[in-house]
Amino acid sequence: MRRIVVAGLAALTAVTSFVAINVTAQSQAATCNGYVGLTYDDGPTAGNTQNLLNTLKANGLRATMFNEGQYAASNPSLVRAQVDAGMWVGNHSYTHPHLTQQSQASIDSEISRTQTAIANASGGTPKLFRPPYGETNATLKSVEQKYGLTEIIWDVDSQDWNGASTDAIVSAAGRLTNGQIILMHDWPANTVAAIPRIAQGLASRNLCAGMISPSTGRAVAPSGGTTPTTGTTTNPPQNGSCTATLSAGSSWSDRYNLNVAVSGSSAWTVTLTIPSPAKVIATWNITASYPNAQTLVAKPNGSGNNFGLTVQTNGNWTWPSVSCSTA
Repeated sequence: MRRIVVAGLAALTAVTSFVAINVTAQSQAATCNGYVGLTYDDGPTAGNTQNLLNTLKANGLRATMFNEGQYAASNPSLVRAQVDAGMWVGNHSYTHPHLTQQSQASIDSEISRTQTAIANASGGTPKLFRPPYGETNATLKSVEQKYGLTEIIWDVDSQDWNGASTDAIVSAAGRLTNGQIILMHDWPANTVAAIPRIAQGLASRNLCAGMISPSTGRAVAPSGGTTPTTGTTTNPPQNGSCTATLSAGSSWSDRYNLNVAVSGSSAWTVTLTIPSPAKVIATWNITASYPNAQTLVAKPNGSGNNFGLTVQTNGNWTWPSVSCSTA
């Protein structure tokens, strides 16, 4: 949907004053009997996105951010902030036109420039595309296919773009069922205000905020990492001698396992920097030390070159950064 100019910046600021004292049941949910897709269109914007991200994180929620390329290009640090907050980033065209009224060349430009803008801003290469206004046709679908994009519409429209109240947005989220997706936007103050109650409502129904599968276009359990299709992260050798490779292990509603494989040396030191407020709560097959609360230093303990760790997310599902050097 197109951004509507509203007088809401003061309200956006006010939202943060009570978010911190709202403890969501979402992050405390013992089980997830289903997953829903929370989506926010039209960002990132300097006046709104960081507040939206802070509120989502405070309430233990992850979401898919369908960014416009023009805003990704002008606010690259906010794209990175989305990723660092554990969100997924999708393509929402460059200038938000009615694509079904455009030529194939214009559609291609809108999509390709957005792919580039998001990638250049460290948001990864999107696998999901939301057409502006939900309008689609065969020509658009063919261009989406060219760029390996899965078209994502929605099951529930929050009507936040149309001035919906906070109560109405919460009520809309309450209609979500397993696998379904809700349309929301980056900019309305009422949308941010609704987040704590959306989290509580989902938790009361044993539903969790999931990622949108590029294969099915439906909400599913997060697979780990900051990009839905990421299964393994490999860092280049540090000091020219070893490589540490991360891959996903088991995951739960509030934590996940990572497996680490070291190659190139049997005498190594692997350093993992854990994004705040996530914490390492268990390790195996290593001698572990912690220079500070967000850093794990791993050394071999005679169990080989493979080890693992469990990360308590505390709302941040972004994987640690990793480096390897010789001991």
